[in-house]
Amino acid sequence: MSLVLWNKSLFSAVSSLELRTSLSSSSRSTPFEQNSSFCSLTMDNERKTKKKKERQLPEKKTALPLEEEDIEDLFSEKEVKKIRQSLLQWYDKNQRELPWRERSESDKEEEKEKRAYGVWVSEVMLQQTRVQTVIDYYNRWMTKWPTIHHLAKASLEEVNEMWAGLGYYRRARFLLEGAKMIVAEGDGFPNTVSDLRKVPGIGNYTAGAIASIAFKEVVPVVDGNVIRVLARLKAISANPKDTSTVKNFWKLATQLVDSCRPGDFNQSLMELGAVICTPLNPNCTSCPVSDKCQAYSMSKCDNSVLVTSYPMKVLKARQRHDVSAACVVEILGGNDESERTQPDGVFILVKRRDEGLLAGLWEFPSIILDGETDITTRREAAECFLKKSFNLDPRNNCSIILREDVGEFVHIFSHIRLKVHVELLVLRIKGGIDKWVEKQDKGTLSWKCVDGGTLASMGLTSGVRKVYTMVQKFKQKRLDFCGLWEIKKQGSRVDRKSES
Repeated sequence: MSLVLWNKSLFSAVSSLELRTSLSSSSRSTPFEQNSSFCSLTMDNERKTKKKKERQLPEKKTALPLEEEDIEDLFSEKEVKKIRQSLLQWYDKNQRELPWRERSESDKEEEKEKRAYGVWVSEVMLQQTRVQTVIDYYNRWMTKWPTIHHLAKASLEEVNEMWAGLGYYRRARFLLEGAKMIVAEGDGFPNTVSDLRKVPGIGNYTAGAIASIAFKEVVPVVDGNVIRVLARLKAISANPKDTSTVKNFWKLATQLVDSCRPGDFNQSLMELGAVICTPLNPNCTSCPVSDKCQAYSMSKCDNSVLVTSYPMKVLKARQRHDVSAACVVEILGGNDESERTQPDGVFILVKRRDEGLLAGLWEFPSIILDGETDITTRREAAECFLKKSFNLDPRNNCSIILREDVGEFVHIFSHIRLKVHVELLVLRIKGGIDKWVEKQDKGTLSWKCVDGGTLASMGLTSGVRKVYTMVQKFKQKRLDFCGLWEIKKQGSRVDRKSES
């Protein structure tokens, strides 16, 4: 009897469970589907229990890839302390005396801003340029524009003239734009890396240099010299331009920067790379941190290991080869057809576009050629440009007094090898220069006429100066030859008279 009751109870429980399951499912579900729902519910509960147990178990540690391990391979606390101490002591005794390193004892905000401005100008000038070259430019710049407020009032043409010969003229334009922006905002000179990065032309390195040197913010700097020093200290042979490797160098530099003297430490690191830890012939025996240098240690144990192998030497991208024709157009005044009666006239100068290579700078009329060409093709291209741009047409409104190929030279930019063919074209305009200028519709092309004296004193690029120097030498040689010819002719006349 008890067995029957037990079976009834079991049947009732199962029926009750089936009823609850059927209510939660679709009204059209079959008994099979109802049983499946019951099974899936049981399996879900089992999975949840299993996951809960797995979460309670300790995680298995997996080995990091080699690259990740390298990135986390920082200096030990002992190494950091020793490197800081050694570098700062060495820097205090051996630092070069440079004008932008002069500092004031005053902690006034004005003095800090003036120092920040000086550091900014020097760091921008030092990009891709030797220190000895920069010193004179820096002194002239600071004499003309001693504060950022003075610079903000300058024109781009004035700035380009002051910058002429330093190359990479985009740097000068960014300096001017940055100065105008800072002064216009009226909040004073930015004193943190985050604020400095908002200024046109200021990247991570320049921002770190200004913030640490002028405002003592504890931030690192990473330039070519710093990368070389860090790569050798840690024997990092990876590509120094690879993104992950660059991040590694910034981590190492961040770890090393001294919290009490961040500016001096950053300068000591850069100074070490500039004068001791040089690319080709590092003076390891004079290095204040050679005992912490892994590359130096490895080279002493194995002669096949070279300190100069760190970091990896990166092959430069192939330069683009361009060919250009520069036509130096000199226009003589008056009506005399003889060039020697008025050897110096005015020269046409054209202003380059505001964007791209040598933006906003003055040059002689020039055209880019489609590869190497003969003299006839170059002259035809020059004539077409002069007629279209300046309405100079030898068949119509001017006469050619002299036209000579002066020579050629190669001018190297960072990514372009430019071969320049130089031509001198001396013209005399019918009706005179003034009337010709009045009739010109300058349109979008910006140009002007300047005399030889003005041209010599202008801030021209080194390439334009080469062109002008070649022309001047040619003209002088020609005048000397003509003078000797006249003397020879006069001597012949005297001889004939004496014979008669």
